[in-house]
Amino acid sequence: MTPPASSPAQNDFLVSETDLWLLAEGTHLRPYEVLGAHAFTHAGVAGTRFAVWAPNARRVSVVGDFNRWDGSAHPMRARPSAGLWEAFVPGVGPGALYKYALEDPNGQLLPLKADPYGLAAQLRPETASQVATLPALVPASAARQAANAVDAPVSIYEVHLASWRRKPEQGNRWLDWEELAAELIPYAVDMGFTHLELLPVSEHPFDGSWGYQPIGLYAPTSRFGDAAGFTRFVAKAHAQGLGVLLDWVPAHFPSDAHGLARFDGTALYEHADPREGFHQDWNTLIYNFGRTEVRNFLVGNALYWLERHGVDGLRVDAVASMLYRDYSRKDGEWVPNRHGGRENLEAIAFLKRMNEVIGAERPEATTVAEESTSFLGVSRPTFAGGLGFHYKWNMGWMNDTLRYFGREPVHRRHHHHELTFSMVYAYSEQFVLPFSHDEVVHGKGSLLTRMPGDRWQQFANLRALYGYMWAHPGKKLLFMGCEFGQAREWNHEASLDWHLLGDSLHAGVQTLVRDLNRVLRHHPALHAQDSEPAGFEWIEADDSQHSVFAFVRHGREDGQTMLVVCNLTPVVRRDWRLGVPRPGRWHERLNTDSVHYGGSNAGTPWGVAGTEPIPSHGRTHSVLLTLPPLSTVFLEWAP
Repeated sequence: MTPPASSPAQNDFLVSETDLWLLAEGTHLRPYEVLGAHAFTHAGVAGTRFAVWAPNARRVSVVGDFNRWDGSAHPMRARPSAGLWEAFVPGVGPGALYKYALEDPNGQLLPLKADPYGLAAQLRPETASQVATLPALVPASAARQAANAVDAPVSIYEVHLASWRRKPEQGNRWLDWEELAAELIPYAVDMGFTHLELLPVSEHPFDGSWGYQPIGLYAPTSRFGDAAGFTRFVAKAHAQGLGVLLDWVPAHFPSDAHGLARFDGTALYEHADPREGFHQDWNTLIYNFGRTEVRNFLVGNALYWLERHGVDGLRVDAVASMLYRDYSRKDGEWVPNRHGGRENLEAIAFLKRMNEVIGAERPEATTVAEESTSFLGVSRPTFAGGLGFHYKWNMGWMNDTLRYFGREPVHRRHHHHELTFSMVYAYSEQFVLPFSHDEVVHGKGSLLTRMPGDRWQQFANLRALYGYMWAHPGKKLLFMGCEFGQAREWNHEASLDWHLLGDSLHAGVQTLVRDLNRVLRHHPALHAQDSEPAGFEWIEADDSQHSVFAFVRHGREDGQTMLVVCNLTPVVRRDWRLGVPRPGRWHERLNTDSVHYGGSNAGTPWGVAGTEPIPSHGRTHSVLLTLPPLSTVFLEWAP
């Protein structure tokens, strides 16, 4: 009897023995090329090959709109050596909907499961996977590698695609990939940002998770169109010189019945013990990083986004929750590691492996850790004992800075250290300075409303804050809406308040951010040595009485020097003598109190200060400046 097309003869396997070996060993760099649904020609017949990992299932079938969701129509054949099941279905092509029907080890039928390696998915609330063409490999780019380098100017615009801009006249709908490419990319380019960072675009069932509880880790969300549309979006961003980073979530996944939870009737992707496998904070499941196939699934996914969609890098979410077994847990609610400690050794090994694979296979890409603890070496190479990330979010800087700027100026003298402390550890890691979506949700208000004083002072404080941020060592990240001083807290179900740009103060903040990005790009002193102590020099760190800070940023080449002065009280300070590192003329390049930004236009006359041979602040030469109120001023040296 001739076997059906869905059950090839025993000597006619669909997945090769080599692939099985690499998958079982956990060294298959691109498991997505083998598992999932792929175009395939079998015995001269075109169709789709399906393969899924379900080692403990008693029986598996592929069901879909091509067989009326009938679990008896296309049973899959087991490949026990790797715990895989495979099937070929003739005539099935891109666009077909499918799931897997599985029986658990006891023969009980499980809820239909979406494909863990599915390349596309239905729009929620539907939950089927969709057959899609594997995107072509995106070639490496020397231009992108230069743009992602540690000494490059990096200013990141963080975006939640569903609420950046909507179409209220069309039922408040989202923009699709083509519209986002036509509107978001030119806007970010005009604003001078170097990169977009997108909140997770992996398919997720609940809008309110913002993408941080994904189920389809290999599927760009269908909210904005098909998967190919996302690939085109990234390509169009690159064509305009804009990089694309993705928020990526390997820490946990939701427990929805159609997802990874107890995929084959057992704790397959997650830990069986809830003390290891359940996140109390988020009501989600934790990946079993000690399992070979799970690590392979995640490492392959990281490489997939970089190679197949061409994204520039991954910002890894919730790294702190991965590093520690007792994260947000009380005594007795967690299981120590094999040495009796609290570190999650398996998660640490996974993160190192992921960064090593990316470094070897996609060296132009960058990885960023959202890590909020004092774990050592997050952004150090693995060969030096680190985790291998390129950058770590500087959460300490963010918290201290917002705490300081949120204080009434009269009280700031008592908290001067909140701005100076960051330089104590500024070079312990390679940092990104983040004002992210997390700072404008959950009752925190907006950055603007967190500033003290009347309306004018709130805007002046915000402008001074941004000036200080762009001058401080570290790459920059700003969440959408913050660039024009959105007044209300972010709402993921509504568009940003673009109408505020009709107000001169909001428009002034936007102009300032655009100019800050321009200055950052054009002056190596502000970026070339972001991660090197030689790039920073304090001039005045101790004047708590006047809340004045002054420092110099240095580029690699002689003469690349920028003096930055912050006056964080609402008082104009005239004839302010400040020591400088070299004689010459210091030209004002940016003043956050400029009338163009909504300020009072105070400042040093003509915007130029010549040095005098008068010692001050331990330097042989000094300048006399006028310090505007609640301001940050940039002055560039010229001989």
